[in-house]
Amino acid sequence: MAHHNDTGSRGETMAAMHLASSGFDILHQNWRHSHWEVDMIAAKDGVLHFIEVKTRRTRKFGYPEESVSRQKIRNLINASEEYLYKHPEWKRIQFDILAITILKNRPAEYFLIEDVYL
Repeated sequence: MAHHNDTGSRGETMAAMHLASSGFDILHQNWRHSHWEVDMIAAKDGVLHFIEVKTRRTRKFGYPEESVSRQKIRNLINASEEYLYKHPEWKRIQFDILAITILKNRPAEYFLIEDVYL
């Protein structure tokens, strides 16, 4: 497996643990429909969260959240529409980005950006 795939997998595992410890119920990880994927679908306080997880092991290329493009958000929205079609019980939703930075010899940094929009 490529190094960046290892980092992504590790980040998604860390994200699930971090979100769960913050009171989120993790409903799905890597939920797919067609060619769209949502890294994490979670619920908290009656709100359904579609979460894009970005992980970096260095700041050489900037912060992880800076790599979430408008197209990635559009894809997240498209996937959410299909999910909501299959699960119409959800009335309140939001889109979030969880950025994780893993620097050598330092504790991981978590930055949750809630309710992002285009």
